[in-house]
Amino acid sequence: METASDYGAFMEKFILPPSSSSTDLPLNSLTFAVKDIFDVKGYVAGFGNPDWAKTHEVATSTAPTVLALLSAGATCVGKTVMDEMAYSINGENIHYGTPRNPCAEDRVPGGSSSGSAVAVGAKLVDFSLGTDTGGSVRVPASYCGIFGFRPSHGAISKSGVVPMAQSFDTVGWFARDPKILSRVGHILLQSPQVTPVKPTQVIIAEDCFQLSSVPYEVVPQTVIKAVQKLYGEDVLRREILGEYVKAKVPGLKHFMSEENTNQVYNIPSLAALSSAMRLLQRYEFKNNHSEWINAVKPDLGPGISERVSDALGTTEKDTDICHSIKRELRDALTSLLGDLGVLVIPTVPGPPPKLQTNSSELEIFRARAFSLLSIVGVSGFCQVSIPLGMYNDLPISVSLVARNGADGFLLHLVESIYDNIEK
Repeated sequence: METASDYGAFMEKFILPPSSSSTDLPLNSLTFAVKDIFDVKGYVAGFGNPDWAKTHEVATSTAPTVLALLSAGATCVGKTVMDEMAYSINGENIHYGTPRNPCAEDRVPGGSSSGSAVAVGAKLVDFSLGTDTGGSVRVPASYCGIFGFRPSHGAISKSGVVPMAQSFDTVGWFARDPKILSRVGHILLQSPQVTPVKPTQVIIAEDCFQLSSVPYEVVPQTVIKAVQKLYGEDVLRREILGEYVKAKVPGLKHFMSEENTNQVYNIPSLAALSSAMRLLQRYEFKNNHSEWINAVKPDLGPGISERVSDALGTTEKDTDICHSIKRELRDALTSLLGDLGVLVIPTVPGPPPKLQTNSSELEIFRARAFSLLSIVGVSGFCQVSIPLGMYNDLPISVSLVARNGADGFLLHLVESIYDNIEK
């Protein structure tokens, strides 16, 4: 558990040395930590819950993603705390303690890859591995003031990773510096270093920024200035994304309810997208884990137990519509962005909430968060959360989104844009 110096980020510490002592490897001398959802030979992947850890075997092999990083010269220094069964974006764990947010100690670190984000934010490691199903890399990256990358769906092996919901599960990573983010990405994506390419268009999703409590001029404006400086005014476009999605994704009509249209400022089509994402996620989670949950009756913390219970009650009804929405959204966003276009959206609706905030108070924040997070969750595109420093003493960020498969392009773009953002 927490020692004075580790911010409560680690479940257990150990050293896995690089597989070669050569000094010219791309990740030579870098350290990293892994979320407690990855197999590491000789350890149990504890999935954030003590009952899971007690009832599962020690791993007999290490996840390929971890092995790839060791082969590239990095040293793994331990496993990090996560939300139970990866079923939260808050980062609070009743069993193992909540990792401390290095940017704001009275705020949540974000989940479910909380410990991995905190380890990077607190400078305990150079980078770390997490997973992102509904937002579990992007949210803690934003809350802890660091970079977080969610790759295109299917781009990185999920072998040796406990599944949450396969239609959305991805292996993501965190770094404090865009160059390290990029170096790690090229190893995990097994992609050659490509020459940076100018984006054909940078689209600001105007309506999405209305969901954020941070003033408009603070977030998109900083990106707009950097883009103008780098590529000129001509690549910039503005889009009301909710209207575009509503027109191009007919399957969403099924999830457009009175409730979705009447909430305090929201975007009905994105709220519907979020409903579809969470329904399919619940159904897949149930298929993966209901047998174990019913047999073991694990002790689950507040918020998690209610979500797990909802998942166990989910039926196959409407899951086929969710799959067609995934296809429709991917096609719609592919035609919006083209090969080298980028969408600019808020990562989350504002700074991290306070620790132990009552769940009903968080309701609107969560609903808005999932409206934003579902854009990439459902389309399977890649997204990076970029830290923009502090606003009112709390960390803020912005996200860039590119088409499925454009991960290398997006990693380069982050480096260029970040270098030109006025800090």
